[in-house]
Amino acid sequence: MIGGVISSIIVFAVGAILDFAVTASPYQHGFDVRTVGVILMIVGAVGAIASFVLATMNRTGFRHRETVIEDGQGNVVRRDDRIR
Repeated sequence: MIGGVISSIIVFAVGAILDFAVTASPYQHGFDVRTVGVILMIVGAVGAIASFVLATMNRTGFRHRETVIEDGQGNVVRRDDRIR
């Protein structure tokens, strides 16, 4: 899940840079470094917020699973799986 968030943020940043910072017209060619800086700051802030939200979800137990297994002889085994 975290890998998907990271890769989507990277793809978003690359797409935004290609859309807003690269200029290709008959009169002007180039690469606007200031626009790239602004895009990377915004994407970095979004990534930090996403990381905080995912870390909070892990701490509050959204990714918690308990498995109960009964062996037929009256023995019950409980396993607590926390995905970190």
